[in-house]
Amino acid sequence: MEAKDIRWKQRFQHFEQAFFRLQEAVSQKDLNELERNGLIQRFEFTIELSWKVMKDFLEEKGFAFKPSPKDTFRQAQEAKYIDYAQALIDALNIRNELSHDYDGELFNLSETELRYEIFPALSKLYNFFKNELNETH
Repeated sequence: MEAKDIRWKQRFQHFEQAFFRLQEAVSQKDLNELERNGLIQRFEFTIELSWKVMKDFLEEKGFAFKPSPKDTFRQAQEAKYIDYAQALIDALNIRNELSHDYDGELFNLSETELRYEIFPALSKLYNFFKNELNETH
């Protein structure tokens, strides 16, 4: 059990780094194309790590489930660890769509949601894990 416990904590360190980089990018306004690309890349890294650290966390708590990104967030909400799974699922959908957004049009449509709905959900998730980490020390 200890190895799994360590796994989510190790992965959280990577999530934390990605989250702070995303936070820095989200704080920028009036982005040029290169900065938009950076924001998208940081968002993609952060959302990818977010579901993986949650998967590791749930496994450490004894949950057994199909470890897909959306199912992971649904399971976390069903277990009452979080109450904002839909925003995180929406983030996964946007991530998938943005990977095929070659002209930047989808980013323009998604930027507000990313900044004002998804980033706050990722902030809550970060705080959840930070609190869990502090409780285990």
